Amino acid sequence: MYPDPLQNRHSSNNYENVSETPYPPPPYPPPPPPPAYPNSHFSTTIGRRAMPPGKWSTGLCHCCDDPANCLITSCCPCITFGQIAEIVNQGSSSCATSGAIYGVLLAFTGLSCLYSCFYRSKLRGQYDLEEAPCVDCLVHFCCETCALCQEYRELKNRGFDMGIGWEANMDRQKRGVTIAPIMVSPMTR
Repeated sequence: MYPDPLQNRHSSNNYENVSETPYPPPPYPPPPPPPAYPNSHFSTTIGRRAMPPGKWSTGLCHCCDDPANCLITSCCPCITFGQIAEIVNQGSSSCATSGAIYGVLLAFTGLSCLYSCFYRSKLRGQYDLEEAPCVDCLVHFCCETCALCQEYRELKNRGFDMGIGWEANMDRQKRGVTIAPIMVSPMTR
């Protein structure tokens, strides 16, 4: 009476072409665009939304968006600078080394802003960010604390955990890509 489903399993009635399946494709958004800096491991998204090209994720004077970082940067900018430099350098120099160089320049010359503006330029190049509100050296010379806080927030908004450094961020990113979820098989009898 009823056709045997196993008897016709190799017939042409089966769905051989994916486009013929009775289920419509899920309405997922398209994947994000490739990174603006082709050789980097950086993401171009904040959370799930794509970042507008050329725009900073926060303004220069939005320091209170992250009050803890604002306080740390106000008291000891070498800590924040070291964290930024390690991520921007992709781990080629440690947080401690970059922070120490910054601290020595700050203590003996007071011109650590010349060193930190180089990293702002490098960060802008990696993410194709605009040079706003003015040139990098002037931003760092006039408002060093605000500039460091903005750079810190930018990297944080792009998915970096600033407290763990470059290597741990890359390990975390690899784990997120390579570890498959544990599948629990249904109970059978």
